[in-house]
Amino acid sequence: MNLEHFFQQIAAFLHYKLFELNQTPVSISSIIMFVILMIIFFVSSKAFNRFILKGITDRLKIEEGTSYTIRRISHYIVMIIGAIISFQFIGIDLSGLAVIFGLLSVGIGFGLQNVTSNFVAGLILLFERPIKIGDRVMVGDTEGDVTEINIRSTTIRSLNNVSIIVPNSEFVSNKVVNWSHGDTRIRLEIEVGVSYQSDLDKVLRVLHEVVNEYPLVLKDPHPDVLLRSFGDSSWNMLIRAWIADPKNHHLIRSEINCAIVRKFRENDIEIPFPQRDLHLRSAITLPIQNIESKII
Repeated sequence: MNLEHFFQQIAAFLHYKLFELNQTPVSISSIIMFVILMIIFFVSSKAFNRFILKGITDRLKIEEGTSYTIRRISHYIVMIIGAIISFQFIGIDLSGLAVIFGLLSVGIGFGLQNVTSNFVAGLILLFERPIKIGDRVMVGDTEGDVTEINIRSTTIRSLNNVSIIVPNSEFVSNKVVNWSHGDTRIRLEIEVGVSYQSDLDKVLRVLHEVVNEYPLVLKDPHPDVLLRSFGDSSWNMLIRAWIADPKNHHLIRSEINCAIVRKFRENDIEIPFPQRDLHLRSAITLPIQNIESKII
């Protein structure tokens, strides 16, 4: 008897009407059922994207950025369908909800302007794709790779393996430096100074050898070696070299610099220290007697 009374109390609690939406009572049990259904749709969407849709895009050899966009849009569609089905399942008419949401949207809009702008910007990023997964971008002074584009924000993984969360509106309203957009090739500019006493033709030949022997430098467009300017103590030489992957530019720059140092030592080419000329003037000797008389 006590157990039966206990279950009756639980049933009464679950069916307790909290409020009404469009003349439809909303109870605790209906809210629990709605949450369970949304969780089911969420897990199903993630499983479908990971095990089925990703396999299809991989077999079709679709670019990673495009594949990510397809999976993300698919997830949004499944969740919208899940919300519609969940509302209908618990007996809530969406036509009535549309009126209520329309009335609330004015008040909510003022308080959630940033959230709304970031959501719209996220959709723009997915469809227009000024940035995509795997792109090398600059966020302020920080360089990193795009790892995730969500509804509200985009995650950038810096070179120090630090996640930077950037609101999506920043990529739409502000200037974006994307090193991987369109053509991934970039041009490196490497400067080096050589002594005025050097043989200029030898310097040009050695620098050409350095850049042409490095395997990650592209042959087309061909690299250039230029005498850029005349410095205070050196000729300022400039190497312009194209590389295929912007993500390696720090390593490539370092290795080319190291190769320049080795080649210069082999060919007795000097990289001079900054020099300054110091001119000293002799002091003027004043008669001691005149100084003493002025003091007195």
